[in-house]
Amino acid sequence: MAAGFTRAGFDAIDVHMSDLISGRLSLELFQGLVACGGFSYGDVLGAGGGWAKSILLNPALKAQFEAFFHKDSSFTLGVCNGCQMVSQLKTMMPGAEHFPRFKYNLSARFEARTSSVRVEQSNSVLLADMQGSVLPIAVAHGEGLVSATQADLEALKAGQQVALRYVDSQGLPTEHYPLNPNGSPEGITGVCSLDGRVTIMMPHPERNLRAVNHSYKPDEWQGDGAWMRLFRNARVFAG
Repeated sequence: MAAGFTRAGFDAIDVHMSDLISGRLSLELFQGLVACGGFSYGDVLGAGGGWAKSILLNPALKAQFEAFFHKDSSFTLGVCNGCQMVSQLKTMMPGAEHFPRFKYNLSARFEARTSSVRVEQSNSVLLADMQGSVLPIAVAHGEGLVSATQADLEALKAGQQVALRYVDSQGLPTEHYPLNPNGSPEGITGVCSLDGRVTIMMPHPERNLRAVNHSYKPDEWQGDGAWMRLFRNARVFAG
């Protein structure tokens, strides 16, 4: 993940929660917040639950994250475990009240595979001008099933907040396993806030940064992989 943002022209800094809790670092110093994948707190309180509660139950830390989310120049990306965590902070960020939670895959197992997703027409600043693209992406999670009320799903669609869907070989949204590895309704696997500054997704765009990461690519692709556009979009937004 750091390699992708560095490649796009950012200074990527590895920040631990202990850095923020101790005051060694503050989110005030940063324009982008990226919550990466990886079983935080062993997922013992549910996927991303311990990580989210370390923020929600610490008043000073909660205020710091809230201020960051409300800063118009900031952007946030949550991937996999980071997606699960950020979704639980939805009350702290504008335009995220309909974000889903993420539950156990319908297969009841950890799914690690390459899937195809379609980038939807959404407000996401990180997926700008990528709509309609059907791209391969790495999946590696045990709790990626989108869990939301039908009213929340309809609100997300109406607000152009659905960012990514799993699709079949025809590029159509699917709930069919294993093309949809977790069973999420309507293939939804990524959403964004109303203003597009917060984007969360279960699959891993950072694993296809370079053209050589693809098993197939057009001959003219000599540098960037398909998902490098997301990181370059972040740099354009940052100015």
